[in-house]
Amino acid sequence: MAQKITKTQRFMMKNWIVQFFRFLYLNTKILFVVAKGHGGTRN
Repeated sequence: MAQKITKTQRFMMKNWIVQFFRFLYLNTKILFVVAKGHGGTRN
């Protein structure tokens, strides 16, 4: 029996480039927050 693919799964598969850029954006955002808020040797 063939497995049914949901609309969201199909959307994710088609837009892997969008997912990749969103992942990079979130990573840079997290890095900036950590660099600003948790500077160990500052002050």
